[in-house]
Amino acid sequence: MSHYKSNLRDIEFNLFEVFGRDDILGRGLFDEVDAETARSILAEVDRLARENLAASFQDGDRNPPRYDPQAHTVTMTPSFAASYQAFIDSQWWRLQLPSALGGQPAPSSLVWSVAELVLGANPPLWMYATGPNFAHIVHRNGNDRDKRIAQHMIDRAWAATMVLTEPDAGSDVGAGRTRARQQADGSWHLEGVKRFITSGEHDMSENIVHLVLARPVGVEGEGAPGTKGLSLFVVPKHHFDLESGELTGERNGVYATNVEKKMGIKVSTTCELTFGDPAIGGGEPAKGWLLGEVHDGIAQMFQVIENARMLVGTKAIATLSTGYLNALDYAKTRVQGADLTQAADKRSRRVSITHHPDVRRSLMTQKSFAEALRALVIYTATWQDRVQIAEHTGESDDLAERVNDLLLPIVKGYGSERSWVLLGTESLQTFGGSGFLEDYPIEQYVRDAKIDTLYEGTTAIQGQDLFFRKIVRDQAHALGHLTREIESFIEDEPDSAASGGRLKEERRLLAKGLEDTQAIVGTLVEQLMSADPNTEAGDRRNIYKVGLNTSRLLMTLGDLICSWLLLRQAEVALGRLGGVLKLADKSFYEGKVAAAQFFARNVLPKISAERALAESTDLSLMDLAEEAF
Repeated sequence: MSHYKSNLRDIEFNLFEVFGRDDILGRGLFDEVDAETARSILAEVDRLARENLAASFQDGDRNPPRYDPQAHTVTMTPSFAASYQAFIDSQWWRLQLPSALGGQPAPSSLVWSVAELVLGANPPLWMYATGPNFAHIVHRNGNDRDKRIAQHMIDRAWAATMVLTEPDAGSDVGAGRTRARQQADGSWHLEGVKRFITSGEHDMSENIVHLVLARPVGVEGEGAPGTKGLSLFVVPKHHFDLESGELTGERNGVYATNVEKKMGIKVSTTCELTFGDPAIGGGEPAKGWLLGEVHDGIAQMFQVIENARMLVGTKAIATLSTGYLNALDYAKTRVQGADLTQAADKRSRRVSITHHPDVRRSLMTQKSFAEALRALVIYTATWQDRVQIAEHTGESDDLAERVNDLLLPIVKGYGSERSWVLLGTESLQTFGGSGFLEDYPIEQYVRDAKIDTLYEGTTAIQGQDLFFRKIVRDQAHALGHLTREIESFIEDEPDSAASGGRLKEERRLLAKGLEDTQAIVGTLVEQLMSADPNTEAGDRRNIYKVGLNTSRLLMTLGDLICSWLLLRQAEVALGRLGGVLKLADKSFYEGKVAAAQFFARNVLPKISAERALAESTDLSLMDLAEEAF
């Protein structure tokens, strides 16, 4: 039986009942994907995920790919390779592509809902299958030659990677030293070493196309510091005929010189790639092509990074969701002890652990966060839908772009942190000692989930990105819009006769949470301004206070938005509960109301404490001698 437990009912509830995706499906850019078609797609991917893709999840972990350090090649786990091929053959990855690349344009909200099903069943499958999405990046940013390469990537199902990190330049991308030198034929030769490259080597496709950040040598602006001097290059594993796409049989000079040994997602090859080293392989150069113009690399790569951060957040919540549903099933069948009201009676009937108060607290904590984070991902994707629609008409939607930018670090940073912690402290804990065993998937979920807080920018980096780039640089334009939406929800209380006044207290808590979160933002802005040495009392060291609070802001803003989204769901559910329902639907909607109330009452009050901590921040920690740690 599959380890994966999907929640298709909640996905559809978000898409169609809460966020009204019916309004954009079946028309304009998405005229070939109406609501009925979208439901059919979700049902089919759900079946594929549970019955096929999930089948190799455990085997890929227990029997990871084999790396040959002499040949610099990787042999994949056969069962995983079969699952990967099943996903490629399904063609559902075409939903991400424009018609020009043979795609079936679909709204991002549907694409990421599909992604949740695949990522929950077997996360590395979606990660290995990023070739089409990267082909879209090449097609969007390239010239006619690059567009042909992109088409070959699609037609021949080539894999692809994003190649940023270097051994001594992790999150500091601008410190990268990989060089590129232009050749007489217009190509470029790359030299350098990159590290932590996901899917950098495998044998599941005939070619792998690496999108590599490097510094072009001998061009105008060569000495530009940091990320300004970087360009993006298309570097294939194997050379190919540019017109036909057929491999020439010649190996390019890029090799996997190491595959990391990891605590989780072991079937995903995380590689060190070496470019143009004469001592490796046949000593051939690593030949590539410049994508677009020189020094456009970081802007182009951010198109990849933004997609990757959405992927990580979706992966995190998909794992939390199946972790919770596995824990729930176990709790329903695990008989242990008597009901607490009968604990003194040694002859009382033993009950399933769902009867015990703390287990119920734990289960509702898992449920509310899993469903809140799913709503966060889909809500973010609805703003991406607006961007897609605007681009299709030759326009731009500035507000949608700004709000999407604001939400991405929350999806990735907040989503991954909450999921990882809850999987370990609540989902695994529900199983007791059994959760520590390989008999259940939870222990693998926990190991696999930790990476989500680390790659594509650690949580600390997401917090800094949120404050410095998405709030300060944006002059709080997007945050102000989001704040007004929450305020409107708080003020627009529905007819109490219809709702029974059931969310009145929760709205009050949301209002207080919003007030406290705004105060935290204000505190950080004040700390930032006080760090300006050009002001009368400015002390540049006060920037440390901001750095001590950006992760705090990330988590509190995530809590606030998630509570708001859950309460929006509860309002929809209360409306449905006023009609005649099947028992399963009645239970579903009652669960939505309960989750929203639980979250608001148990999570929102903590924001006041976070506000107090932010406002009392001083420099004592930064003044402490390093030797004292």
